[in-house]
Amino acid sequence: MRNLSRIVLPACVGLLAAVSALAQTVTVNVDTSAGRRAINPEIYGVAHADAASLTDLTVPLNRYGGNNTSRHNWLQNADNRGFDWYFESVPLGPGTPGEEADTFIATSRQGGAEPMMTIPMVGWVGKLGANRSKLASFSRIKYGDQADCDWAWYPDACNGLRPDWTTPVTGNDPSDANVPADVVFQRGFVEHLVSQWGGAGNGGLRYSHLFNEHSIWHSTHRDVHPVGAYMEEVRNKTWDYAAMIKSQDPQAQVVGPEEWGWSGYFWSGYDQQYGAQHGWGYLPDRAAHGNWDYLPWLLDQVRQRSETLGVRLLDVFTVHYYPQGGEFGNDTSTAMQLRRNRSTRSLWDPNYTDETWIDDQVQLIPRLKAWVSAHYPGTRIGVTEYNWGAEGHINGATAQADVLGIFGREGLDQAARWTTPSSSTPTYKAIKMFRNYDGSRRTFGDTSVRATVPNPDNLSAFAALRGTDGALTVMVVNKVLASGSTPLVVNLGGYFASGPAQVWRLTSANAISRLTDVPVSGGSLSTSVPQQSITLYVIPGQADLIFKDAF
Repeated sequence: MRNLSRIVLPACVGLLAAVSALAQTVTVNVDTSAGRRAINPEIYGVAHADAASLTDLTVPLNRYGGNNTSRHNWLQNADNRGFDWYFESVPLGPGTPGEEADTFIATSRQGGAEPMMTIPMVGWVGKLGANRSKLASFSRIKYGDQADCDWAWYPDACNGLRPDWTTPVTGNDPSDANVPADVVFQRGFVEHLVSQWGGAGNGGLRYSHLFNEHSIWHSTHRDVHPVGAYMEEVRNKTWDYAAMIKSQDPQAQVVGPEEWGWSGYFWSGYDQQYGAQHGWGYLPDRAAHGNWDYLPWLLDQVRQRSETLGVRLLDVFTVHYYPQGGEFGNDTSTAMQLRRNRSTRSLWDPNYTDETWIDDQVQLIPRLKAWVSAHYPGTRIGVTEYNWGAEGHINGATAQADVLGIFGREGLDQAARWTTPSSSTPTYKAIKMFRNYDGSRRTFGDTSVRATVPNPDNLSAFAALRGTDGALTVMVVNKVLASGSTPLVVNLGGYFASGPAQVWRLTSANAISRLTDVPVSGGSLSTSVPQQSITLYVIPGQADLIFKDAF
């Protein structure tokens, strides 16, 4: 009952608040002299975008990631899909070595974005059969009947579970559909990338990921790594692969460890597997390492190794984060929309207890900052996979806008959404509100300033100064579900407006519209915002304190 009440009661309260907000004026207080922080444009990254979307969104990063890229065979231009698709090894195109990576990099550059490329570390990569044919890690012919197979496309490839859907196939031969791939193999990949594109200091690939979600290899890649990864395994591979990348391209930026989520922040893969099988009262890998939390331990170990070698081995400390209450999906029931509205607070709020099995104050961005400060100062932080779901619904769009605003305000250095929404969706347009709201590549400001609201579950606001013209940009995300408009006052502390505010808005009508300008009088503007909307106010003028910071 405790968990049920924690979930249902806030939803009820949130619904009442959403209704009452329509009758009550919400005041947003902006203070351009407080909370000043440069916004790194790399927080607006996406994944696997085409050149047209990259150009339209003007996002600076395009990430090549996902479980299949953990088994990318650059020599054969193939990969293995792991748990995602019947553990099949499949061709990616022609048999030209590096073709998939080179095409991705070329596409990213065509769209004006910096590519982020995976360097696999699991120890195996997919291989192909004769004439570039598919191969199966859990062959039905070789290992017998299984619970599910790829009946439509490759019936011999199965999911590695017996027909009871519980008993795993064990003792399979990893070489059925894969080949070993150690750091020497991947050195060849890095050498290829440098040869093809030049070094990072000369316009080549800047970001290399040490990939991917190591603490669940025993699930996503159990055909080749059935035992959960120990802390030492990931540490040693991080040391070796990072040093290899730096030796081939000293100015390359190494990104990692790319852990999957909350459990992976604190427990190694071995302990997650052991705990699931034996209960969570004793975790042997953790106990053998002085009860350190996993990621702080790994970060500290990489720092020590860097000091020994005299080379920074990790440039961006990254994790993945998906809300665990069903938000990452297409559920748009009232209860789920309200949960989606609240759950973005897990990114920053010390007073928000996650309403799922996590049942803790996540405070993701402050937590990452604290770990870096304690264990590897100077390392940037990133969230290189995240998704709040409901892409085709305005609730997904308001969540996306809220997330991007939080990233900028809280000082995240890098982010990449999983993946890129379809251009027809409001969630895509929510990104565009920050990056190209007018179609002429004008953006949300680049220096965050303080913007406070009474209740971010109902309405959030973010403010920033724009260096190109001195304008103040204020993004207001109205999350309330009830029909009608919310009266709004925006107080502009420390900013002298020289004219009315331009108004750009996205609603459930799924179009970004330029509305009538709103006058600014006495240091504030008074207006209203419709339910479930994202509104950008662009206010010409000048702050009382000139502040510029660049990356």
